[in-house]
Amino acid sequence: MSVTDGGRRSGLRTVHVPLADRSYDVLVGRGARHELASLVPPTVRRAAIVTQPGIGVEVDPGVPFDVFQIGTGEDHKHLGTVESLCRSFARVGLTRHDVVIGVGGGMVTDVAGFAAAVWHRGIPVVHVATTLLGMVDAAIGGKTGVNLPGGNGDGGKNLVGAFWQPSGVVCDLDLLATLPPRERRCGYGEMAKYHFLTGDDLLAMDETERIARCVQIKADVVAGDEREGGRRALLNYGHTLAHALEIETRHELAHGEAVAVGLVYAAHLAHVLGRIDDERVRQHYDVVGRAYELDTRLPDSVDHARLLALMGKDKKALSGLTFVLDGPDGVEVVPGVSSEAVLRALDAMAAER
Repeated sequence: MSVTDGGRRSGLRTVHVPLADRSYDVLVGRGARHELASLVPPTVRRAAIVTQPGIGVEVDPGVPFDVFQIGTGEDHKHLGTVESLCRSFARVGLTRHDVVIGVGGGMVTDVAGFAAAVWHRGIPVVHVATTLLGMVDAAIGGKTGVNLPGGNGDGGKNLVGAFWQPSGVVCDLDLLATLPPRERRCGYGEMAKYHFLTGDDLLAMDETERIARCVQIKADVVAGDEREGGRRALLNYGHTLAHALEIETRHELAHGEAVAVGLVYAAHLAHVLGRIDDERVRQHYDVVGRAYELDTRLPDSVDHARLLALMGKDKKALSGLTFVLDGPDGVEVVPGVSSEAVLRALDAMAAER
């Protein structure tokens, strides 16, 4: 697999995600959204564009289309939103020969992708990622889903979803020009993750090359393990604590911010388990906190026992507490981690203040 210019307009990079008859291209570069129509399947007659208020990105899929807006924020990432979209699809007569186009960040592509996966048992979806996090992670790989709200221990992040690969993804770097600093930091949280998975110095690359490289890393992993039966779980490095923190802080911590904290916590946990030494823990602080300028502190307000309970509900937890951790053979999935070790690592991280 390689990054190419793809025969499209000058300056664009094309990353191919090879999945047999479900393979697709990811277009990366300035003005990439203007190539959207080239990613829409030729049998499509109509498009349903799913977006949010305030995004304000106009796209032309090359076919007649309707625009549907969903609410902003994690409070709207639930099955009720998917049902509302499906009712809208029914109202305009969207058929299995048509396409859903998600225009927005990770929440939009998650919800739009899931709605496409269940509408008529699955219709094509194309994503136009408008955030850095969406470009380097959320829009690529076919994992779609919504949260299950619940205050009695019966809820969780992205617990309801489906694997549904897009027909194409657009990463238009022009859309990053007005991205708020916090949204850019969220993308850096995922970029830092790729640093530990590969050792690449992503910050030494120009923006187009850097984002294309992140896409390529994810494409390589997804091609080898589409449904997260093995290696793909490595893409969740830092995410076990991150998802717990998002829930526990009621999403006051955004996803990428939580991942940054989760990466450093994973290093502490690996250290408690004897998998890495002090120097490697310091490297996590250096990359996440210094190179990417992200906050690495565990929030004061969080209850460690509550975080432990939330991490036990993580989707990777097939055999007790399961984490993706660094070690002598690199980052790998580690099942059966003890509650004692998890709490010791939380205490060690809190003491770093």
